[in-house]
Amino acid sequence: MTAAMRPNISACPACDAAPAAEALAERALQEDARIALSVPSVHCAACISTVETALSGHPGVHSARVNLTLKRASVEAASDVTAEELATVLEKVGYEAHELDAGTLSATQNDKAGRDLLMRLAVAGFASMNVMLLSVSVWSGAEAATRDMFHWISAAIALPTIAFSGKPFFVHAWSALKHKRLNMDVPIVLAIVLAVATSLWETTLSGEHAYFDAALTLVFFLLAGRYLDHRTRAVARSAAEELAALEVPRAVRVVDGQDETVAVKELAVGDLIRVKPGGRMPVDGEIVEGRSELDRSLLTGETLPVFAEPGQAVSAGEVNLTGPLMIRATAVGEQTSLHRMADLVAVAESGRSNYTSLADKAARLYAPGVHILSALSFLGWYLFTFDMRTALNIAAAVLIITCPCALGLAVPAVTTAASGRLFRKGMLIKHSTALERLAEVDTVVFDKTGTLTAGAPELINLETLEEKALSVALALSMASAHPLSSAITKAAQAAGVRPARVSEIEEVPGYGTQGMLDGVLVRLGRPAWVGAKAGAQTAAFLSVGEGTPVGFYFADSLRDGAEACVKALQAAGKEVILMSGDTTGAVESLADRLGIAKWVAEALPEDKAKRVQTLAADGHFVLMVGDGLNDTAALASAHVSISPASALDAARVASDIVLLGGDLSPIPDSVDVAKSAIKRIRENFQIATVYNIVAVPLAVAGLATPLIAALAMSTSSITVSLNALRLRG
Repeated sequence: MTAAMRPNISACPACDAAPAAEALAERALQEDARIALSVPSVHCAACISTVETALSGHPGVHSARVNLTLKRASVEAASDVTAEELATVLEKVGYEAHELDAGTLSATQNDKAGRDLLMRLAVAGFASMNVMLLSVSVWSGAEAATRDMFHWISAAIALPTIAFSGKPFFVHAWSALKHKRLNMDVPIVLAIVLAVATSLWETTLSGEHAYFDAALTLVFFLLAGRYLDHRTRAVARSAAEELAALEVPRAVRVVDGQDETVAVKELAVGDLIRVKPGGRMPVDGEIVEGRSELDRSLLTGETLPVFAEPGQAVSAGEVNLTGPLMIRATAVGEQTSLHRMADLVAVAESGRSNYTSLADKAARLYAPGVHILSALSFLGWYLFTFDMRTALNIAAAVLIITCPCALGLAVPAVTTAASGRLFRKGMLIKHSTALERLAEVDTVVFDKTGTLTAGAPELINLETLEEKALSVALALSMASAHPLSSAITKAAQAAGVRPARVSEIEEVPGYGTQGMLDGVLVRLGRPAWVGAKAGAQTAAFLSVGEGTPVGFYFADSLRDGAEACVKALQAAGKEVILMSGDTTGAVESLADRLGIAKWVAEALPEDKAKRVQTLAADGHFVLMVGDGLNDTAALASAHVSISPASALDAARVASDIVLLGGDLSPIPDSVDVAKSAIKRIRENFQIATVYNIVAVPLAVAGLATPLIAALAMSTSSITVSLNALRLRG
């Protein structure tokens, strides 16, 4: 039998099937798509269940998970499932959704730094407890060979632990020294190294004292402070990345009359692009075909949709509402308005990083003083005794006793306690220096739509309308996704009105909805379309045949606590300014209603950021409160910023503080808590200073061994932490 004719021998049938199954599974995975959706209106467990159920029920969806903190849905689905389909599914159950580029966001998903610090903290804590147990035996009277054995075992535990757990301090200290500057980590590292070196020297000489336990305790306490500091800003991510992720990843390009779906990066200026109703503009361009309405609320803050027709300019990020549009690209990629906004945010974020925290200011003064004092102690004792061992022990004691452990805990302990208190009030502190900056605020700038107001129109003349008109309007509005139609539907259904039997209902893009009632044409939409006169107030009109059009009037309802918030800030001496991209009439009306003297209307995103920067240049410390894409640059430019949890991801990320509920009243309270926090931080610095004034002379005089110095250092750290806990009340 030839080799070609010889049958293949298999140990089991499954072995033959396995490669085929693996190939099939791999091919299936390759065919699946991972889609990320921003769902800004989810706010509770019921929302999560509704969104996940709706998405999972869509054909082709394998799994759907909602992250409430990020207000984001992650969907695994077949390759033919599109983000637009899923967004439509969510809109049907009452949730707004926008596609995000999952690739852009992949780098911000995992908190590796936090896990790394926590792991090093756990190792340092476990090792320090074990070395402390060994030290108890030495303190209890172990002598000679027994004492030396315990010291060597302590060294075997301490050296690798310090090398591993102390890495963050070593890296930051070396980075500072490379750039010829000092930071808080330089004296920390010097104290650790000197304590370990002194202990090893004492151990090799069979000395009575080794200070491995002191070095490990020092590392443990400092890592605890570093982790607390990290947790205060663990949720902060780059707002510029979020804005970039909002750019539409794919678009429908029209070539020779044929549609083709391509990546946005493949588009060029002059390309024809088809945007379906509900789709987001992928590029800046000009409408060449079709009529519709555009939702610009996320970009400009305009409450109402804008009529769109051929010749009109559109910007990336705007949402096409009612009719298909063909646009010709005038700016793509990095040249689009949305990308320029991302650049504005990135520049503003880098500018804010120039803020010097209280801890950094203390380090600039503290680190050189500690080094000079320790060096003088070593030099003085060596010249006095000519005993290198004694001089080194005293220098190590000075470094340990003056080690900025208490200073290292002073700020994170307070910010953690204050953050916990504000979290219970419904505010999430994201940035490490947000409280310090919030305490300095003297000017508060509010956005209008979605911030001081609910961001959705509300029917205000329901009581004056006849039931028949409401019934016809309900039938027409139920067929449209227009915000005014949605408001009519909501109000009429709440009033128990049933829709009239209107037939042949169709939506006329950019104008409204029409149908036939008992052979008579009925229309609901723009004033000019139905033969009515437009007024200053937001309105839609219903016409039945040749009869007089009936007006449906709308207003943007106030967010809970808005009036009380503004009054409380003004009573506290803060200047309050209203700044919006909405129309002059709408902004002026709201300003009068809330008693805000200064207001700015029709402000573009660049205008908002520039005005905030101008206020800062004039010496004001600005708190910016906003929720839209048009607010992101201003949020990042402000001294400190707040956004509601209902805001789009990019706005929440650009802000320092997130308002978790729908009520604005906690904002004035947060300013008071911030001032109290700064008071506690300064008290902690004073405690650390008094401790040093008392303890340092003892160490310099040779009256404190490194062990006593470590105990004193731990006592000061605990005192600082207990003082910080007073904020929790």
